[in-house]
Amino acid sequence: MVGCELEEKERFWSELDEVMESIPTGERVVIKADFNGHVGEGNTGDEEVMGKFGLKERNLEGQLVVDFAKTMDMSVVNTYFQKKATYYVEDAI
Repeated sequence: MVGCELEEKERFWSELDEVMESIPTGERVVIKADFNGHVGEGNTGDEEVMGKFGLKERNLEGQLVVDFAKTMDMSVVNTYFQKKATYYVEDAI
């Protein structure tokens, strides 16, 4: 989503919200995607949705991922495990 216009990003997140709302309550959902978002190191203020092992600095796309996880009561799961510096996995919800 890096390089996309803000309007296109907003449309994407709005459509993803609609898809999530169509899923019955109680169903488990895993979203595996490359959002080109970096949620950043640490989790101060976001402990309810992520661990402290993110990489890099948080960017706009990473903030959108964190906000989405909060709204949907989900987690950014790859931040709960420490990764080797040479191995980088994009943030997934």
